[in-house]
Amino acid sequence: MNHGLAKRIGRAAAQRTAETAGVALWRRVADQLECAIADGSYPANTRLPGEIEIAQRLGVNRHTVRRALAALAERGFVRAERGSGTYVETRRLRYPIRSRTRFSEIVGAAGREAGGRLLSSVIEEAEPGIARRLGLAPRTRVVRLDILRSVDRVPVSAATTWLSADRAAGAARIYRETRSLTRTLAELGINDFRRQSTWISAAIADPGDAARLRLAPGRPLIVVDSTDVTADGRPILTTRARLAADRIELVIET
Repeated sequence: MNHGLAKRIGRAAAQRTAETAGVALWRRVADQLECAIADGSYPANTRLPGEIEIAQRLGVNRHTVRRALAALAERGFVRAERGSGTYVETRRLRYPIRSRTRFSEIVGAAGREAGGRLLSSVIEEAEPGIARRLGLAPRTRVVRLDILRSVDRVPVSAATTWLSADRAAGAARIYRETRSLTRTLAELGINDFRRQSTWISAAIADPGDAARLRLAPGRPLIVVDSTDVTADGRPILTTRARLAADRIELVIET
């Protein structure tokens, strides 16, 4: 065999061996960290030690740790927050879809803390699809609320809700004070409402939703389009919620 060719084959074989060892090593690091998360050594929302510290503890290089953390993030075990560190993800919330679907009630029943924050609000003309869901004439004025919901202070849902401006002109102010759509509707004189329809699909997080939900761009989202009606069947609000797929699981109850 040509001597130069033999050298090239030898170098290629050595490279493949190194790559195989490297893959095995970062997977072992990922497994060790996953076990530490599973046994409670790092509880939900705990910041993990830095890459350098983990590398020193485990006797590996920083690149290996970084690759292991990236794999854990892809599987939903950790999340990276720019400028802050890497945190253990909260356990998934079991979220039932039923005729009376109330975010705060569902989260509270699970023994966890519900949060809601109004990101923005505007009065605008309803797009055709939104007008149809609300039973309104095209271009009727509606209130749009952009809301970020959290569980144990971890964001799980970026939602946009539309209500008729004629019936809910003060919705933004009320929600900002109450942080609850149920209480907002109660102050508007609507004490009972139910889910009329729910559509579930999937999407990839765009940069805006990724930033709001503290996700890496391109992570999967569950998209839930829903319409709620009053006791006598009149549409009162419609919502498009983008849910972090790693933090919530939907259960359809019939």
